[in-house]
Order: sequence, then C-alpha cells, then structure tokens
Amino acid sequence: MNWKNLFNEKETDIAIARINTLSPETKAKWGKMNVTQMIAHCNVSYELVYTDKHPKPGGFQKLMMKLFAKSVVVGPKPYKKNGRTAPMFLIADEREFEIEKKRLTDYLQKTQQLGASYFDGKESHAFGALTEKEWNNLFSKHLDHHLTQFGV
Repeated sequence: MNWKNLFNEKETDIAIARINTLSPETKAKWGKMNVTQMIAHCNVSYELVYTDKHPKPGGFQKLMMKLFAKSVVVGPKPYKKNGRTAPMFLIADEREFEIEKKRLTDYLQKTQQLGASYFDGKESHAFGALTEKEWNNLFSKHLDHHLTQFGV
C-alpha cells in the first residue's frame, strides 16, 4: 500500500486538517485509548526522533525488534486493529487535549520541513538506519491507523 507522503506539504496539511477535526469528545471505533491518549501515543513516534525522552533498546532487544517488528512497523501493510504496541507507546495517564494536539501538528510540520533527505539513512530508535520511504511508512501509516480509529 502507498501511504500519504508526509514529507509533502500538501499531504501534511491534509493530515493536520484530519487532526483538527478531533475534539476531546471524539470516540474510538475500537481500542482502549481515549482521543487525547491516542494523540499522545502518536507523539511518541516523533519523540523517538527529536528527543532523548525514551531510552534506546540494548543490543539483543534491538536485534529482536529489527528481526520481528521492523517489517510490521515500516513495511507497506496497514496495522491490524487492536494490535500490540511497545511499552513506551502505552499512554495510561490523562493528558491535555490541546497540548497534545499542538505537539503532534508541530511534529508533523517539523518533519515535513526537514524533508525526506533529512530522514534517508537516519538511524531509528530501534530499527537501525531507515530509508526515507520506511520513515514515511512509519509516520504515515501509524497516524492514519489512529485517525481512522477515531473516525477521521
């Protein structure tokens, strides 16, 4: 499947428009997270790129993630509903909707402005160097999965 190119300004604007249709009352079609937790969950993908908030996995753990999770995360196939997620992506506490939403749209804009060439060959937190297509798949299909989960 071809995912929206979030390195493209127009497609990033479309993603942000989808995010902007969410409200604190938006209900999920499946899953356990509320809308604010989902947005915070989506922010983790970008925190792994732009912050040192999350510890990097050790050698054996990184090898296992590359072998068993990489193709699911960065490959072209959509995620299944109610799939398992890495512990750092679990959001159990309450967050502020507007703060999380702004963080996500800021991350999307920053990623688009840095562009595909910035990401081509960039090391991911857990999977080693990724191509620009793999980075886009990671960002785009994850966001689309969760926006679809909340009906937008």
